[in-house]
Amino acid sequence: MTFHVDTDLMDQLKAIVGPAGFREGEDIDLKNYKDWMGARSICPPLLLRPASTQQVSAILKACHASGQAVAPQGGMTGLVSAAAPQENEIALSLERMKQVIEVDPVTATMTVEAGVELQTIQEQADSLDLLFPLDLGARGSCTIGGNLSTNAGGNRVIRYGMTRELVVGLEAVLPDGTIIDSMHKLRKNNTGYDLKQLFIGSEGTLGIITRAVLKLAPKPSSQSVALCGVENFDKVSALLVRMQSALGANLTAFEVLWNNTYVLVDEKVPHVTVPLGAGHAYYVLVESMGSNAENDAELFVDALGEASEQGLVVDAVIADSDTKIGSLWAVRDGAAEVMGIGFMHAYDVSLDIADMGYFGEEVERRLREVWPDAVMGLFGHIGDGNVHIIINVGPDTKSLHLQIDEVIYRLIQELNGSISAEHGIGVMKKPFLGYSKSEAEVTLMKSLKQAIDPKGILNPGRIF
Repeated sequence: MTFHVDTDLMDQLKAIVGPAGFREGEDIDLKNYKDWMGARSICPPLLLRPASTQQVSAILKACHASGQAVAPQGGMTGLVSAAAPQENEIALSLERMKQVIEVDPVTATMTVEAGVELQTIQEQADSLDLLFPLDLGARGSCTIGGNLSTNAGGNRVIRYGMTRELVVGLEAVLPDGTIIDSMHKLRKNNTGYDLKQLFIGSEGTLGIITRAVLKLAPKPSSQSVALCGVENFDKVSALLVRMQSALGANLTAFEVLWNNTYVLVDEKVPHVTVPLGAGHAYYVLVESMGSNAENDAELFVDALGEASEQGLVVDAVIADSDTKIGSLWAVRDGAAEVMGIGFMHAYDVSLDIADMGYFGEEVERRLREVWPDAVMGLFGHIGDGNVHIIINVGPDTKSLHLQIDEVIYRLIQELNGSISAEHGIGVMKKPFLGYSKSEAEVTLMKSLKQAIDPKGILNPGRIF
């Protein structure tokens, strides 16, 4: 479907948001149309910056009547080009809707507008000895509306779950301007369909999330972190089982770097100092958080000691201060920073933990059959089955991304995994949706889209 922006509609939309609520032409910042992947950078004819849910509703009502396509935007930190405007699409950014409306310590909830940055939410919760568990490397830039729209994962899914599990209530605006208000604090609300889940993870294709009631947790009073050298993936899996058994609900992170990534971090990220030698096949960051500092630390050390006695860990560094905790996490975060030093394609897949050792070996073998000199690394949130791959095959890496995609996603299909664990589908992964979704599932998804957005104005061309 081709969209053309009507001049009268432009004037109507500007009137809805007022002079402070729109930008056009050269006044539109690059950040509002070029996403982190840098794959798409079409400047929209108009950028709308509504200040309220009512303005979002009025905008969509007008665009629906005119058949005008709209690209909703959060912090523009996505990696699948879901929020980058396409030809003749108006961009709608929630960047002015940044209010933390309420923090309620009794119900352990926080009510926020969609444009609030994740880091702000974390800090607000922390100031009241509460925790909002979602944590991403882009915490300072990404917004909660984008986190919800993509069902973001992050570092602590193993304990607290994906973003959809951290939401109590939600407000969203449908493509025709209808406001769906489910802004309650009820932990139990079994009244038919859980409509908020339609919008969480839908990548802005079914509605624009404008406000949310978030679920908070008690702030842990202890934190223990270790980085372990492990010699094969069978022992990585056994270490995960061992730590789950020993630490129980205190286990908050189980992050793994393959040797190739550890070496890249050491070589390419100058502000990170790796604490272990480069001779191990895998490097596992284990984190425990609890409510009894002395007992929790002893339990953590004992669990690692038992793992070492069982031959699961060859070498380990245990952080003994907040500074050293930060240094160990910097090694893990450095894996993502390698991407910013030289262009590398980033992949985000999910599969059974039992298949990950084979997957790591086989995906590298298949990629090197075609690109023998490729630079690549694997790492991820292995405790919840999520692996990331970064790869550069040479000067033509950008233009070859579909060929690289085919190699990686074909293997994922063979292993009955998911082509997207936490980044979504957007534009970049939609040719491969059928590798992880059945024909019946895709048909149902399309039926939902048609029912809620029959004119196809909201983020058209994303997902499928």
